[in-house]
Amino acid sequence: MGKRLYVGNLPYGVTNSELEQVFAAFGSVQSAQVVTDRETGRSKGFGFVEMATDDEAQAAIKGLDGKDMSGRPLTVNEARPREDRPGGRGGGGRQGGYGGGGRRY
Repeated sequence: MGKRLYVGNLPYGVTNSELEQVFAAFGSVQSAQVVTDRETGRSKGFGFVEMATDDEAQAAIKGLDGKDMSGRPLTVNEARPREDRPGGRGGGGRQGGYGGGGRRY
């Protein structure tokens, strides 16, 4: 199974295909995705790349972590699974007594 990598500090203009090309120098890229804001479609400045093998993923980390891309040093490391965030405010609606502003009576 391939390794999923987190790529941070991306220039905001980078596309999925450009991200894939950068990582292709280190092996077979299974997928490359720049994370974008759902509402605006603008890049959030980070993404994920999945390499075919652990060795390729480690080579990409060694070769690209800290490397300059359009004036920004990349952060490349193994992606961690998403953690549940108890007590979060996401999901819409009022949760846990958090309001949407306005006056308190």
